[in-house]
Amino acid sequence: MKELNQDGLSRRNFIKFAGLTGVSVGLAACAIEPESETAAQPTPMPAGEHDMAAAPTTAAPTVSPAEAAAEMDAMHEAGIKIFVDGAGSNPDFWGVPLEYTMDGDTKVFELTCAETKWEVEPARVIDAMSYNGIVPGPIIRVTEGDNVRVIVHNEMNQSTSVHWHGVLLPNNQDGVPYLTQPPIRPGESFTYEFVARNPGSHMYHSHHNAAEQVTRGLLGAFLIDPKDPAHDPAFDSDYVLVLNDAVTGFSLNAKSFPYTQPIIAKVGEKVRIRYMNEGLTIHPMHLHGLEQLVFAKDGWNLPQPYYCDTLNIAPGERYDVLVDCHTPGVWAFHCHILSHAESAHGMFGMVTAMIVNE
Repeated sequence: MKELNQDGLSRRNFIKFAGLTGVSVGLAACAIEPESETAAQPTPMPAGEHDMAAAPTTAAPTVSPAEAAAEMDAMHEAGIKIFVDGAGSNPDFWGVPLEYTMDGDTKVFELTCAETKWEVEPARVIDAMSYNGIVPGPIIRVTEGDNVRVIVHNEMNQSTSVHWHGVLLPNNQDGVPYLTQPPIRPGESFTYEFVARNPGSHMYHSHHNAAEQVTRGLLGAFLIDPKDPAHDPAFDSDYVLVLNDAVTGFSLNAKSFPYTQPIIAKVGEKVRIRYMNEGLTIHPMHLHGLEQLVFAKDGWNLPQPYYCDTLNIAPGERYDVLVDCHTPGVWAFHCHILSHAESAHGMFGMVTAMIVNE
Protein backbone atom coordinates (compact mmCIF):
# COMPACT_ATOMS: atom_id res chain seq x y z
CA MET A 1 0.00 0.00 0.00
CA LYS A 2 2.77 2.37 -0.92
CA GLU A 3 0.22 4.80 -2.34
CA LEU A 4 -1.00 5.71 1.14
CA ASN A 5 2.35 7.21 2.06
CA GLN A 6 2.60 8.94 -1.31
CA ASP A 7 -0.73 10.63 -0.66
CA GLY A 8 0.51 12.00 2.66
CA LEU A 9 -1.32 9.65 5.03
CA SER A 10 1.07 8.91 7.89
CA ARG A 11 1.35 5.53 9.57
CA ARG A 12 -0.09 7.03 12.78
CA ASN A 13 -3.06 8.59 10.97
CA PHE A 14 -3.62 5.44 8.95
CA ILE A 15 -3.92 3.35 12.10
CA LYS A 16 -6.35 5.88 13.52
CA PHE A 17 -8.30 5.78 10.24
CA ALA A 18 -8.28 1.99 10.24
CA GLY A 19 -9.87 1.97 13.65
CA LEU A 20 -12.70 4.19 12.44
CA THR A 21 -13.49 2.33 9.26
CA GLY A 22 -12.65 -1.27 9.99
CA VAL A 23 -9.52 -1.71 7.87
CA SER A 24 -7.29 -4.40 9.31
CA VAL A 25 -4.47 -2.60 11.09
CA GLY A 26 -2.34 -5.70 11.08
CA LEU A 27 -2.49 -6.00 7.30
CA ALA A 28 -1.92 -2.30 6.83
CA ALA A 29 1.09 -2.19 9.10
CA CYS A 30 2.72 -5.03 7.19
CA ALA A 31 2.13 -3.30 3.86
CA ILE A 32 3.18 0.27 4.65
CA GLU A 33 6.84 1.17 4.44
CA PRO A 34 8.34 3.06 7.40
CA GLU A 35 8.23 6.81 7.00
CA SER A 36 11.38 8.89 7.03
CA GLU A 37 10.44 10.45 10.38
CA THR A 38 10.28 6.97 11.89
CA ALA A 39 13.59 5.98 10.36
CA ALA A 40 15.20 9.09 11.86
CA GLN A 41 14.46 8.04 15.44
CA PRO A 42 17.59 7.30 17.56
CA THR A 43 18.68 3.68 17.82
CA PRO A 44 17.53 2.17 21.15
CA MET A 45 20.34 1.54 23.66
CA PRO A 46 21.15 -2.06 24.60
CA ALA A 47 19.12 -3.60 27.39
CA GLY A 48 20.20 -2.30 30.79
CA GLU A 49 21.68 0.94 29.41
CA HIS A 50 18.50 3.02 29.03
CA ASP A 51 18.50 6.47 30.60
CA MET A 52 15.93 5.92 33.31
CA ALA A 53 15.75 9.67 33.97
CA ALA A 54 14.21 10.12 30.53
CA ALA A 55 11.47 7.59 31.15
CA PRO A 56 7.89 8.89 31.60
CA THR A 57 7.02 9.56 35.21
CA THR A 58 3.27 8.98 34.78
CA ALA A 59 1.53 5.84 33.57
CA ALA A 60 -0.85 5.94 30.63
CA PRO A 61 -4.48 6.27 31.72
CA THR A 62 -6.24 2.95 31.99
CA VAL A 63 -9.44 2.20 30.10
CA SER A 64 -12.14 0.25 31.84
CA PRO A 65 -13.70 -2.81 30.15
CA ALA A 66 -16.96 -0.89 29.83
CA GLU A 67 -15.21 2.03 28.10
CA ALA A 68 -13.35 -0.33 25.76
CA ALA A 69 -16.60 -2.10 24.83
CA ALA A 70 -18.34 1.22 24.20
CA GLU A 71 -15.47 2.40 22.00
CA MET A 72 -15.64 -0.80 19.93
CA ASP A 73 -19.42 -0.43 19.55
CA ALA A 74 -19.02 3.17 18.43
CA MET A 75 -16.53 2.20 15.73
CA HIS A 76 -18.88 -0.52 14.44
CA GLU A 77 -21.78 1.93 14.39
CA ALA A 78 -19.78 4.63 12.58
CA GLY A 79 -19.06 2.34 9.63
CA ILE A 80 -22.66 1.17 9.40
CA LYS A 81 -23.87 4.78 9.41
CA ILE A 82 -21.62 5.70 6.47
CA PHE A 83 -22.91 2.65 4.57
CA VAL A 84 -26.59 3.31 5.34
CA ASP A 85 -26.36 7.03 4.60
CA GLY A 86 -24.73 6.24 1.24
CA ALA A 87 -27.18 3.49 0.22
CA GLY A 88 -28.31 4.08 -3.35
CA SER A 89 -26.00 7.08 -3.82
CA ASN A 90 -23.68 5.33 -6.30
CA PRO A 91 -25.67 3.36 -8.88
CA ASP A 92 -22.51 2.99 -10.99
CA PHE A 93 -21.23 0.62 -8.29
CA TRP A 94 -23.22 -2.13 -10.03
CA GLY A 95 -21.57 -1.54 -13.39
CA VAL A 96 -21.56 0.89 -16.29
CA PRO A 97 -22.57 -0.53 -19.70
CA LEU A 98 -20.14 0.08 -22.55
CA GLU A 99 -21.86 1.72 -25.51
CA TYR A 100 -21.11 0.44 -28.99
CA THR A 101 -21.39 1.58 -32.59
CA MET A 102 -22.38 -0.53 -35.56
CA ASP A 103 -20.12 -1.29 -38.50
CA GLY A 104 -22.42 -3.22 -40.79
CA ASP A 105 -23.56 -6.17 -38.67
CA THR A 106 -20.67 -5.86 -36.18
CA LYS A 107 -20.92 -4.29 -32.71
CA VAL A 108 -17.81 -2.17 -32.16
CA PHE A 109 -16.59 -1.38 -28.64
CA GLU A 110 -13.57 0.67 -27.57
CA LEU A 111 -11.49 0.22 -24.42
CA THR A 112 -8.70 2.52 -23.25
CA CYS A 113 -6.21 1.21 -20.67
CA ALA A 114 -4.87 3.96 -18.43
CA GLU A 115 -3.31 4.56 -15.04
CA THR A 116 -5.94 6.08 -12.75
CA LYS A 117 -6.40 7.18 -9.15
CA TRP A 118 -9.24 5.18 -7.56
CA GLU A 119 -10.86 5.68 -4.14
CA VAL A 120 -11.60 2.30 -2.58
CA GLU A 121 -12.87 3.49 0.80
CA PRO A 122 -12.81 6.71 2.85
CA ALA A 123 -9.43 8.45 2.47
CA ARG A 124 -7.84 5.48 0.70
CA VAL A 125 -6.89 6.18 -2.92
CA ILE A 126 -4.84 3.68 -4.88
CA ASP A 127 -2.82 3.86 -8.10
CA ALA A 128 -5.18 1.80 -10.24
CA MET A 129 -5.11 0.59 -13.82
CA SER A 130 -8.46 1.06 -15.50
CA TYR A 131 -10.50 0.46 -18.61
CA ASN A 132 -12.16 3.72 -19.68
CA GLY A 133 -11.29 5.33 -16.36
CA ILE A 134 -13.27 3.05 -14.04
CA VAL A 135 -12.72 -0.08 -11.94
CA PRO A 136 -14.09 -2.59 -12.75
CA GLY A 137 -14.10 -1.70 -16.42
CA PRO A 138 -17.43 -1.11 -18.17
CA ILE A 139 -19.75 -4.07 -18.71
CA ILE A 140 -19.58 -5.35 -22.28
CA ARG A 141 -22.95 -6.92 -23.07
CA VAL A 142 -23.82 -8.67 -26.32
CA THR A 143 -26.22 -11.36 -27.54
CA GLU A 144 -25.41 -14.89 -28.60
CA GLY A 145 -24.52 -14.85 -32.30
CA ASP A 146 -23.38 -11.20 -32.39
CA ASN A 147 -20.28 -10.22 -34.34
CA VAL A 148 -18.09 -8.40 -31.83
CA ARG A 149 -15.12 -6.09 -32.38
CA VAL A 150 -13.21 -4.56 -29.46
CA ILE A 151 -10.52 -1.96 -30.15
CA VAL A 152 -8.09 -1.65 -27.23
CA HIS A 153 -5.90 1.45 -26.79
CA ASN A 154 -2.97 1.34 -24.38
CA GLU A 155 -2.18 4.64 -22.64
CA MET A 156 -0.26 3.03 -19.77
CA ASN A 157 3.48 2.91 -19.16
CA GLN A 158 3.68 -0.86 -19.70
CA SER A 159 2.43 -3.31 -22.28
CA THR A 160 -0.83 -5.17 -21.85
CA SER A 161 -3.37 -7.45 -23.54
CA VAL A 162 -7.01 -8.46 -23.07
CA HIS A 163 -8.05 -12.05 -22.42
CA TRP A 164 -11.73 -12.96 -22.88
CA HIS A 165 -12.08 -15.30 -19.90
CA GLY A 166 -14.56 -18.11 -20.58
CA VAL A 167 -15.46 -16.92 -24.09
CA LEU A 168 -15.20 -19.44 -26.93
CA LEU A 169 -13.33 -17.78 -29.79
CA PRO A 170 -10.52 -18.31 -32.33
CA ASN A 171 -7.10 -18.94 -30.78
CA ASN A 172 -5.57 -15.77 -32.23
CA GLN A 173 -8.14 -13.66 -30.33
CA ASP A 174 -7.46 -15.19 -26.90
CA GLY A 175 -5.26 -12.34 -25.70
CA VAL A 176 -2.08 -14.01 -24.36
CA PRO A 177 1.09 -12.17 -25.47
CA TYR A 178 3.65 -14.25 -27.36
CA LEU A 179 1.26 -17.22 -27.46
CA THR A 180 -1.52 -15.70 -29.57
CA GLN A 181 -0.50 -12.08 -30.25
CA PRO A 182 2.20 -9.48 -29.62
CA PRO A 183 1.72 -7.41 -26.46
CA ILE A 184 -0.11 -4.12 -26.85
CA ARG A 185 2.76 -1.75 -26.17
CA PRO A 186 2.39 1.75 -24.69
CA GLY A 187 0.82 4.07 -27.25
CA GLU A 188 -0.39 1.19 -29.44
CA SER A 189 -3.82 -0.30 -30.18
CA PHE A 190 -5.02 -3.81 -30.95
CA THR A 191 -8.31 -5.05 -32.38
CA TYR A 192 -10.07 -8.23 -31.26
CA GLU A 193 -12.88 -9.65 -33.38
CA PHE A 194 -14.99 -12.76 -32.85
CA VAL A 195 -18.53 -14.13 -32.78
CA ALA A 196 -20.23 -14.36 -29.37
CA ARG A 197 -20.90 -18.09 -29.26
CA ASN A 198 -21.53 -19.24 -25.69
CA PRO A 199 -24.07 -17.31 -23.60
CA GLY A 200 -23.36 -16.69 -19.95
CA SER A 201 -21.39 -14.64 -17.43
CA HIS A 202 -17.78 -14.18 -18.54
CA MET A 203 -14.94 -11.76 -17.80
CA TYR A 204 -12.29 -9.77 -19.61
CA HIS A 205 -8.95 -8.85 -18.07
CA SER A 206 -5.26 -8.34 -18.73
CA HIS A 207 -3.07 -11.38 -19.37
CA HIS A 208 0.25 -9.47 -19.24
CA ASN A 209 1.89 -8.86 -15.87
CA ALA A 210 -1.52 -10.00 -14.68
CA ALA A 211 -0.77 -10.28 -10.97
CA GLU A 212 -0.29 -6.51 -10.97
CA GLN A 213 -2.53 -5.37 -13.79
CA VAL A 214 -5.64 -7.37 -12.89
CA THR A 215 -5.41 -6.70 -9.17
CA ARG A 216 -4.93 -2.99 -9.91
CA GLY A 217 -8.14 -2.92 -11.94
CA LEU A 218 -7.75 -4.18 -15.52
CA LEU A 219 -10.83 -6.39 -15.31
CA GLY A 220 -14.48 -6.29 -16.26
CA ALA A 221 -17.61 -8.32 -16.98
CA PHE A 222 -18.33 -9.70 -20.45
CA LEU A 223 -21.96 -10.85 -20.64
CA ILE A 224 -23.44 -12.82 -23.51
CA ASP A 225 -27.22 -12.94 -23.34
CA PRO A 226 -28.84 -16.06 -24.83
CA LYS A 227 -30.86 -15.68 -28.02
CA ASP A 228 -33.69 -17.52 -26.28
CA PRO A 229 -34.52 -15.95 -22.88
CA ALA A 230 -35.96 -19.30 -21.78
CA HIS A 231 -32.36 -20.53 -21.66
CA ASP A 232 -32.12 -18.96 -18.16
CA PRO A 233 -34.59 -18.85 -15.26
CA ALA A 234 -36.77 -15.74 -15.12
CA PHE A 235 -35.46 -12.81 -13.04
CA ASP A 236 -36.48 -9.22 -12.34
CA SER A 237 -33.11 -7.57 -11.74
CA ASP A 238 -29.51 -8.37 -12.63
CA TYR A 239 -26.34 -7.54 -10.64
CA VAL A 240 -22.64 -8.16 -11.30
CA LEU A 241 -20.46 -8.61 -8.19
CA VAL A 242 -16.69 -8.69 -8.87
CA LEU A 243 -14.54 -9.95 -5.99
CA ASN A 244 -10.95 -8.77 -5.50
CA ASP A 245 -8.43 -8.92 -2.69
CA ALA A 246 -5.00 -7.52 -3.55
CA VAL A 247 -4.19 -3.92 -4.47
CA THR A 248 -7.80 -2.83 -3.90
CA GLY A 249 -7.84 -4.67 -0.58
CA PHE A 250 -10.79 -6.95 0.13
CA SER A 251 -13.30 -5.37 -2.22
CA LEU A 252 -16.60 -5.78 -4.02
CA ASN A 253 -16.74 -4.03 -7.39
CA ALA A 254 -13.48 -2.28 -6.38
CA LYS A 255 -15.01 -0.69 -3.28
CA SER A 256 -14.61 -1.73 0.35
CA PHE A 257 -17.22 -1.33 3.08
CA PRO A 258 -18.53 1.22 3.98
CA TYR A 259 -18.25 2.43 0.36
CA THR A 260 -19.98 -0.64 -1.06
CA GLN A 261 -23.64 -0.40 -2.09
CA PRO A 262 -26.60 -2.62 -1.11
CA ILE A 263 -28.89 -4.50 -3.47
CA ILE A 264 -32.33 -2.92 -2.98
CA ALA A 265 -35.32 -5.07 -3.93
CA LYS A 266 -39.01 -5.55 -3.18
CA VAL A 267 -40.71 -8.53 -1.58
CA GLY A 268 -41.29 -11.15 -4.28
CA GLU A 269 -38.57 -9.80 -6.58
CA LYS A 270 -36.23 -12.37 -8.12
CA VAL A 271 -32.65 -11.06 -8.17
CA ARG A 272 -29.91 -12.51 -10.35
CA ILE A 273 -26.37 -12.10 -8.98
CA ARG A 274 -23.36 -12.84 -11.17
CA TYR A 275 -20.30 -13.53 -8.98
CA MET A 276 -16.89 -13.10 -10.60
CA ASN A 277 -13.67 -13.71 -8.66
CA GLU A 278 -10.81 -11.65 -10.09
CA GLY A 279 -8.72 -11.94 -6.92
CA LEU A 280 -5.96 -14.18 -5.64
CA THR A 281 -7.86 -16.21 -3.04
CA ILE A 282 -11.20 -17.92 -2.47
CA HIS A 283 -14.22 -16.03 -1.16
CA PRO A 284 -17.22 -17.88 0.34
CA MET A 285 -20.05 -15.36 -0.17
CA HIS A 286 -22.73 -15.64 2.49
CA LEU A 287 -26.21 -14.09 2.30
CA HIS A 288 -28.24 -13.86 5.49
CA GLY A 289 -31.93 -14.72 5.59
CA LEU A 290 -32.39 -15.57 1.89
CA GLU A 291 -31.29 -18.71 0.08
CA GLN A 292 -29.31 -18.62 -3.16
CA LEU A 293 -30.31 -20.88 -6.05
CA VAL A 294 -27.09 -21.64 -7.96
CA PHE A 295 -28.04 -22.27 -11.60
CA ALA A 296 -24.84 -21.61 -13.60
CA LYS A 297 -21.08 -22.03 -13.18
CA ASP A 298 -18.47 -20.42 -15.45
CA GLY A 299 -21.20 -19.41 -17.88
CA TRP A 300 -22.68 -22.89 -18.23
CA ASN A 301 -26.15 -23.64 -16.86
CA LEU A 302 -26.14 -26.53 -14.40
CA PRO A 303 -28.17 -29.67 -15.15
CA GLN A 304 -29.31 -29.62 -11.52
CA PRO A 305 -29.44 -26.22 -9.78
CA TYR A 306 -28.99 -26.29 -6.01
CA TYR A 307 -29.65 -24.11 -2.97
CA CYS A 308 -27.09 -22.71 -0.53
CA ASP A 309 -26.57 -19.75 1.75
CA THR A 310 -22.75 -19.70 1.37
CA LEU A 311 -21.14 -20.10 -2.04
CA ASN A 312 -17.38 -20.65 -2.29
CA ILE A 313 -15.91 -18.85 -5.30
CA ALA A 314 -12.31 -19.51 -6.36
CA PRO A 315 -10.15 -17.19 -8.48
CA GLY A 316 -11.33 -17.22 -12.10
CA GLU A 317 -14.71 -18.77 -11.27
CA ARG A 318 -18.10 -17.28 -12.07
CA TYR A 319 -21.38 -18.34 -10.53
CA ASP A 320 -24.91 -17.17 -11.32
CA VAL A 321 -27.47 -17.36 -8.53
CA LEU A 322 -31.12 -16.45 -8.17
CA VAL A 323 -32.42 -14.96 -4.92
CA ASP A 324 -36.15 -14.99 -4.20
CA CYS A 325 -36.69 -11.96 -1.95
CA HIS A 326 -39.42 -13.51 0.16
CA THR A 327 -38.67 -11.91 3.54
CA PRO A 328 -38.36 -8.15 4.15
CA GLY A 329 -35.43 -6.72 6.06
CA VAL A 330 -31.83 -5.56 5.81
CA TRP A 331 -29.85 -8.78 5.26
CA ALA A 332 -26.08 -8.81 5.71
CA PHE A 333 -24.15 -10.09 2.69
CA HIS A 334 -20.41 -10.75 3.00
CA CYS A 335 -17.40 -12.98 2.48
CA HIS A 336 -17.37 -15.57 5.25
CA ILE A 337 -13.61 -15.59 5.64
CA LEU A 338 -14.17 -13.28 8.59
CA SER A 339 -10.78 -11.60 8.33
CA HIS A 340 -12.00 -10.29 4.95
CA ALA A 341 -15.07 -8.68 6.47
CA GLU A 342 -15.08 -7.80 10.17
CA SER A 343 -12.74 -6.97 13.03
CA ALA A 344 -12.78 -5.33 16.43
CA HIS A 345 -12.96 -2.01 14.56
CA GLY A 346 -16.17 -2.95 12.74
CA MET A 347 -17.16 -4.24 9.33
CA PHE A 348 -14.77 -3.60 6.44
CA GLY A 349 -13.82 -5.01 3.06
CA MET A 350 -16.13 -7.56 1.46
CA VAL A 351 -19.38 -6.54 3.12
CA THR A 352 -22.64 -5.23 1.69
CA ALA A 353 -26.34 -5.94 2.30
CA MET A 354 -29.54 -6.94 0.53
CA ILE A 355 -32.41 -4.65 1.49
CA VAL A 356 -35.84 -6.17 0.86
CA ASN A 357 -38.66 -3.63 1.14
CA GLU A 358 -42.35 -4.37 1.63
